[in-house]
Amino acid sequence: QAFFCLLLCIPWGSSCPRSCQCTERAGAKAVLCSSQHLEEIPKDIPRDVVLLKLDANSITRIPGNAFRHLSHLEEIDLSKNAIEKIDGAAFKGVAAGLRSLDLSGNRIRSIPKEALLALRAKLRLANNPWHCECALQELLWEARPDLDSVRDITCHTAPRQEYVGKPLLQVLDAGANLCSARQRTMDVAMLVAMFAWFAMLIAYVVCYVRHNREDSCRRREHLRSQPSAQAHAE
Repeated sequence: QAFFCLLLCIPWGSSCPRSCQCTERAGAKAVLCSSQHLEEIPKDIPRDVVLLKLDANSITRIPGNAFRHLSHLEEIDLSKNAIEKIDGAAFKGVAAGLRSLDLSGNRIRSIPKEALLALRAKLRLANNPWHCECALQELLWEARPDLDSVRDITCHTAPRQEYVGKPLLQVLDAGANLCSARQRTMDVAMLVAMFAWFAMLIAYVVCYVRHNREDSCRRREHLRSQPSAQAHAE
């Protein structure tokens, strides 16, 4: 952290995004765009940046491949924005080298697990209105962020009222399974689908039998009518 703080003091001469300040120390470059009323991530960030500060802006989403060309990135600060949506490929291209990702103080309710699967960075996720549901539990199972990152997650909303306001780790440590409700929903949907298929099969059989019966009746009537027709002819 002290090393990155030193980057704030030394300007460098190459291209720099408008409204941002660019600094350099010992070849490590930082782009500082804090509190600049930005609504999206700048497109002209230098490729060799190591530290990128975009905190305290009005950014609402992180699109796919937002940082793909910034292969030297080690730290991204996106705290205190208005981020609601994060694309599954948001951090594609920088995941391997990223050491710190700050997403605290936003409006994030959920994150696609694909966005974090390859990350090994220290995550900061506090002060977001997290919805504690199966998708978030699966994210923890598959992405396996460090405990300090997970400890920051508090359930703002949840399928069950008793989980609201509690840290997610506390909910899961108490034995809760946030995926059980979805599993029950899937089971019910499967039963409904099977019942519908069975009902259609029965309806088909009934129609088939009724059609054959009506066809047999028409044939019998036709056969009965033949002798009478022959008698009238004679």
